[in-house]
Amino acid sequence: MFKKIKRFLWKTFLWFNIISLFLVLLFKFVPVPFTPLMAIRAIEQIIDKKEVAFNHHWVCIEKIAPNLQKAVIASEDGLFFEHYGFDFKSMQKAYRSNQKGKKIKGGSTISQQTAKNVFLWPGRSYVRKVLEVYYTTLIELFWSKNRIMEVYLNSIEMGNGVYGAQAASKYWYRKDAKSLSKLEAAGIAVILPNPRKYKATNSSSYINKRKAKIAKYINYINLEQ
Repeated sequence: MFKKIKRFLWKTFLWFNIISLFLVLLFKFVPVPFTPLMAIRAIEQIIDKKEVAFNHHWVCIEKIAPNLQKAVIASEDGLFFEHYGFDFKSMQKAYRSNQKGKKIKGGSTISQQTAKNVFLWPGRSYVRKVLEVYYTTLIELFWSKNRIMEVYLNSIEMGNGVYGAQAASKYWYRKDAKSLSKLEAAGIAVILPNPRKYKATNSSSYINKRKAKIAKYINYINLEQ
Protein backbone atom coordinates (compact mmCIF):
# COMPACT_ATOMS: atom_id res chain seq x y z
CA MET A 1 0.00 0.00 0.00
CA PHE A 2 2.81 2.41 0.88
CA LYS A 3 4.53 1.74 -2.44
CA LYS A 4 1.29 2.36 -4.34
CA ILE A 5 0.75 5.67 -2.53
CA LYS A 6 4.36 6.66 -3.16
CA ARG A 7 4.03 5.77 -6.86
CA PHE A 8 0.77 7.72 -7.12
CA LEU A 9 2.28 10.81 -5.48
CA TRP A 10 5.31 10.63 -7.73
CA LYS A 11 3.19 10.36 -10.89
CA THR A 12 0.98 13.23 -9.69
CA PHE A 13 4.04 15.39 -9.04
CA LEU A 14 5.55 14.49 -12.41
CA TRP A 15 2.38 15.18 -14.40
CA PHE A 16 1.76 18.42 -12.55
CA ASN A 17 5.20 19.68 -13.53
CA ILE A 18 4.79 18.56 -17.14
CA ILE A 19 1.37 20.20 -17.52
CA SER A 20 2.34 23.42 -15.73
CA LEU A 21 5.50 23.77 -17.81
CA PHE A 22 3.51 23.11 -20.99
CA LEU A 23 0.99 25.83 -20.10
CA VAL A 24 3.69 28.35 -19.25
CA LEU A 25 5.43 27.70 -22.57
CA LEU A 26 2.11 27.78 -24.44
CA PHE A 27 1.07 31.12 -22.98
CA LYS A 28 4.45 32.56 -23.84
CA PHE A 29 3.11 32.74 -27.40
CA VAL A 30 -0.67 32.23 -27.23
CA PRO A 31 -3.20 34.71 -25.74
CA VAL A 32 -4.74 33.55 -22.46
CA PRO A 33 -8.41 33.02 -23.34
CA PHE A 34 -9.80 32.46 -19.86
CA THR A 35 -8.60 32.48 -16.25
CA PRO A 36 -9.73 30.69 -13.08
CA LEU A 37 -10.91 34.01 -11.61
CA MET A 38 -13.16 34.63 -14.62
CA ALA A 39 -14.77 31.22 -14.04
CA ILE A 40 -15.15 31.85 -10.30
CA ARG A 41 -16.80 35.23 -10.86
CA ALA A 42 -19.22 33.71 -13.40
CA ILE A 43 -20.16 30.93 -10.97
CA GLU A 44 -20.68 33.48 -8.18
CA GLN A 45 -23.04 35.48 -10.39
CA ILE A 46 -24.99 32.36 -11.35
CA ILE A 47 -25.34 31.33 -7.70
CA ASP A 48 -26.52 34.83 -6.80
CA LYS A 49 -29.00 34.62 -9.71
CA LYS A 50 -27.47 37.64 -11.42
CA GLU A 51 -26.80 38.19 -15.07
CA VAL A 52 -23.34 36.90 -15.92
CA ALA A 53 -21.13 39.91 -16.68
CA PHE A 54 -18.15 39.01 -18.82
CA ASN A 55 -16.18 41.50 -20.89
CA HIS A 56 -12.76 40.44 -22.13
CA HIS A 57 -10.91 41.26 -25.34
CA TRP A 58 -7.24 40.41 -25.79
CA VAL A 59 -5.00 42.95 -27.53
CA CYS A 60 -1.26 42.92 -28.10
CA ILE A 61 0.97 45.10 -25.93
CA GLU A 62 1.47 47.53 -28.84
CA LYS A 63 -2.25 48.36 -28.65
CA ILE A 64 -2.09 49.23 -24.94
CA ALA A 65 -1.05 52.79 -24.15
CA PRO A 66 2.39 53.14 -22.53
CA ASN A 67 0.57 55.37 -20.02
CA LEU A 68 -1.30 52.33 -18.67
CA GLN A 69 1.82 50.20 -18.54
CA LYS A 70 3.58 52.92 -16.57
CA ALA A 71 0.55 53.50 -14.36
CA VAL A 72 0.35 49.89 -13.15
CA ILE A 73 4.08 49.89 -12.47
CA ALA A 74 3.71 53.09 -10.45
CA SER A 75 0.71 51.71 -8.58
CA GLU A 76 1.55 48.03 -8.16
CA ASP A 77 5.23 47.31 -8.66
CA GLY A 78 7.77 50.10 -8.90
CA LEU A 79 10.69 47.67 -9.25
CA PHE A 80 9.08 45.57 -11.99
CA PHE A 81 12.06 45.80 -14.33
CA GLU A 82 14.62 45.31 -11.57
CA HIS A 83 13.46 42.20 -9.68
CA TYR A 84 13.21 38.57 -10.78
CA GLY A 85 9.62 38.06 -9.72
CA PHE A 86 9.77 38.93 -6.03
CA ASP A 87 10.23 42.22 -4.19
CA PHE A 88 11.44 40.98 -0.83
CA LYS A 89 11.69 44.44 0.74
CA SER A 90 8.02 45.16 -0.04
CA MET A 91 7.05 41.72 1.23
CA GLN A 92 8.86 42.33 4.52
CA LYS A 93 7.28 45.79 4.84
CA ALA A 94 3.82 44.36 4.21
CA TYR A 95 4.42 41.57 6.73
CA ARG A 96 5.61 43.95 9.47
CA SER A 97 2.68 46.30 8.87
CA ASN A 98 0.17 43.43 8.93
CA GLN A 99 1.67 42.25 12.22
CA LYS A 100 0.88 45.66 13.65
CA GLY A 101 -2.70 45.45 12.41
CA LYS A 102 -2.27 48.07 9.72
CA LYS A 103 -3.85 47.74 6.28
CA ILE A 104 -1.60 48.42 3.34
CA LYS A 105 -1.32 46.90 -0.09
CA GLY A 106 0.38 43.54 -0.22
CA GLY A 107 3.92 42.93 -1.38
CA SER A 108 2.95 41.00 -4.51
CA THR A 109 4.72 42.00 -7.71
CA ILE A 110 3.14 42.22 -11.16
CA SER A 111 4.81 38.88 -11.92
CA GLN A 112 3.19 37.27 -8.87
CA GLN A 113 -0.19 38.76 -9.71
CA THR A 114 0.11 37.46 -13.28
CA ALA A 115 0.95 33.96 -12.06
CA LYS A 116 -1.99 34.03 -9.65
CA ASN A 117 -4.47 35.38 -12.21
CA VAL A 118 -3.55 33.06 -15.06
CA PHE A 119 -2.86 29.77 -13.27
CA LEU A 120 -4.41 29.90 -9.80
CA TRP A 121 -7.38 30.96 -7.71
CA PRO A 122 -7.82 33.91 -5.29
CA GLY A 123 -7.17 33.27 -1.62
CA ARG A 124 -4.54 33.29 1.09
CA SER A 125 -3.84 29.61 1.75
CA TYR A 126 -0.26 28.33 2.09
CA VAL A 127 -0.84 25.88 -0.77
CA ARG A 128 -1.86 28.66 -3.14
CA LYS A 129 1.06 30.82 -2.03
CA VAL A 130 3.56 28.02 -2.68
CA LEU A 131 2.06 27.46 -6.13
CA GLU A 132 2.21 31.21 -6.78
CA VAL A 133 5.95 31.17 -6.04
CA TYR A 134 6.36 28.18 -8.37
CA TYR A 135 4.49 29.76 -11.29
CA THR A 136 6.10 33.15 -10.75
CA THR A 137 9.53 31.54 -11.00
CA LEU A 138 8.51 29.77 -14.21
CA ILE A 139 7.15 32.84 -15.98
CA GLU A 140 10.16 34.93 -14.96
CA LEU A 141 12.38 32.18 -16.34
CA PHE A 142 10.58 31.64 -19.65
CA TRP A 143 8.75 34.91 -20.39
CA SER A 144 10.18 38.33 -21.05
CA LYS A 145 9.14 41.28 -18.91
CA ASN A 146 7.28 42.59 -21.93
CA ARG A 147 5.27 39.35 -22.16
CA ILE A 148 4.53 39.35 -18.43
CA MET A 149 3.17 42.88 -18.74
CA GLU A 150 1.14 41.95 -21.81
CA VAL A 151 -0.49 38.95 -20.11
CA TYR A 152 -1.04 40.92 -16.91
CA LEU A 153 -2.80 43.80 -18.66
CA ASN A 154 -4.97 41.41 -20.65
CA SER A 155 -6.01 39.15 -17.78
CA ILE A 156 -6.42 41.15 -14.59
CA GLU A 157 -9.84 42.13 -13.25
CA MET A 158 -10.54 45.81 -13.88
CA GLY A 159 -14.20 46.12 -12.96
CA ASN A 160 -17.27 44.01 -12.33
CA GLY A 161 -17.01 41.38 -15.07
CA VAL A 162 -14.38 43.48 -16.86
CA TYR A 163 -11.04 41.83 -17.62
CA GLY A 164 -8.07 43.32 -19.39
CA ALA A 165 -7.00 46.74 -20.61
CA GLN A 166 -9.11 46.91 -23.78
CA ALA A 167 -12.34 45.90 -22.06
CA ALA A 168 -11.61 48.29 -19.17
CA SER A 169 -10.85 51.20 -21.48
CA LYS A 170 -14.10 50.65 -23.36
CA TYR A 171 -16.07 50.18 -20.13
CA TRP A 172 -14.71 53.17 -18.20
CA TYR A 173 -13.79 55.66 -20.94
CA ARG A 174 -15.45 54.49 -24.18
CA LYS A 175 -12.14 54.39 -26.02
CA ASP A 176 -9.43 51.91 -27.03
CA ALA A 177 -6.65 51.02 -24.62
CA LYS A 178 -4.04 52.56 -26.94
CA SER A 179 -5.63 56.01 -26.51
CA LEU A 180 -5.62 56.33 -22.71
CA SER A 181 -4.34 59.58 -21.25
CA LYS A 182 -2.17 59.64 -18.14
CA LEU A 183 -5.08 60.44 -15.84
CA GLU A 184 -7.31 57.81 -17.45
CA ALA A 185 -4.58 55.19 -17.15
CA ALA A 186 -4.10 56.18 -13.53
CA GLY A 187 -7.84 55.79 -13.01
CA ILE A 188 -7.70 52.15 -14.10
CA ALA A 189 -4.49 51.40 -12.19
CA VAL A 190 -5.78 52.82 -8.92
CA ILE A 191 -8.80 50.51 -8.76
CA LEU A 192 -6.82 47.27 -9.20
CA PRO A 193 -6.62 46.43 -5.48
CA ASN A 194 -10.43 46.20 -5.39
CA PRO A 195 -11.91 46.67 -8.89
CA ARG A 196 -15.44 45.69 -7.87
CA LYS A 197 -15.55 48.33 -5.15
CA TYR A 198 -13.64 51.28 -6.60
CA LYS A 199 -14.56 53.23 -9.75
CA ALA A 200 -12.21 54.62 -12.35
CA THR A 201 -14.72 57.39 -13.17
CA ASN A 202 -16.97 59.38 -10.85
CA SER A 203 -14.54 58.38 -8.14
CA SER A 204 -14.36 59.20 -4.46
CA SER A 205 -12.00 61.92 -3.24
CA TYR A 206 -9.58 59.23 -2.00
CA ILE A 207 -9.41 57.59 -5.43
CA ASN A 208 -9.05 60.96 -7.16
CA LYS A 209 -6.05 61.81 -4.96
CA ARG A 210 -4.48 58.45 -5.75
CA LYS A 211 -5.13 59.02 -9.46
CA ALA A 212 -3.31 62.34 -9.41
CA LYS A 213 -0.37 60.81 -7.55
CA ILE A 214 -0.04 57.89 -9.98
CA ALA A 215 -0.40 60.19 -13.01
CA LYS A 216 2.47 62.27 -11.63
CA TYR A 217 4.73 59.22 -11.20
CA ILE A 218 4.05 58.10 -14.80
CA ASN A 219 6.40 60.85 -15.96
CA TYR A 220 9.35 59.19 -14.20
CA ILE A 221 8.93 55.62 -15.44
CA ASN A 222 10.91 54.37 -18.41
CA LEU A 223 9.64 51.34 -20.33
CA GLU A 224 12.83 51.06 -22.38
CA GLN A 225 14.68 48.60 -20.15
